Amino acid sequence: MPYLVHTAHAQFVGLWLGTVGWTLVIVTVGLVEWRVWEVSDLSVVTSGLAWIGIWRVCFYSHAPILSGNQIMFCQRIRLSESSTPPEIAAAQVLMLVALILGLAGNASVVYALRNVYFGLNKIKPIKLAFSSGGVLLILTGTSTLVPVCWNLNSVVNNQTISFPTEFLMPSAPVNQFVGPGIIVGIFASILLVFSGLVFLSYRVPVILEPKVRPSWPGENPSGTYVSQQGTDNPAFQSA
Repeated sequence: MPYLVHTAHAQFVGLWLGTVGWTLVIVTVGLVEWRVWEVSDLSVVTSGLAWIGIWRVCFYSHAPILSGNQIMFCQRIRLSESSTPPEIAAAQVLMLVALILGLAGNASVVYALRNVYFGLNKIKPIKLAFSSGGVLLILTGTSTLVPVCWNLNSVVNNQTISFPTEFLMPSAPVNQFVGPGIIVGIFASILLVFSGLVFLSYRVPVILEPKVRPSWPGENPSGTYVSQQGTDNPAFQSA
């Protein structure tokens, strides 16, 4: 197999970008601060702010609704509940899909780079692995960007959510702001899409076979062999 390490420097950097982007997707999934609500009724939400993620709704409270050493009141948002808004339900599904796609994409790229740096395979599987990894990482970025932008649109339009009564949340905020979850998600999407394009741009240089090669003994310029046995000299025989 030809030496290909010098052809994959950009892809090595792309692997780091894809890994960082996928890690930020994990962070985005875990953050509860996707949407920050400012509420006017401070009898329960005594901090005046509530945080809405794709899995939980949380706020600080000094009201007697907390138990033990609990300092934050949280309620889980379930996909099966009719009160769950479509942008949050879509985020729960698409973000999990993004995690799986990102893992598969980075694994494909690692396989390709392993073969490039150690010369363990032929050129065609390397190109296929880079292309597959690039497509998967672009899909990961898209799967992350769609729910993030959908929730961003809900914040910009100050849309309301009809929470169940046990959430102790008002149906409408006084105002709402973009939380760190959306910001991190947008940044992760950019890194993933960019890294995917880097992998799709991988090209193997054209390797030409040498046109001139040494000839073997007994081979004429046309490439055919001639007999090594000599012919008799008539002048010598007549002497």
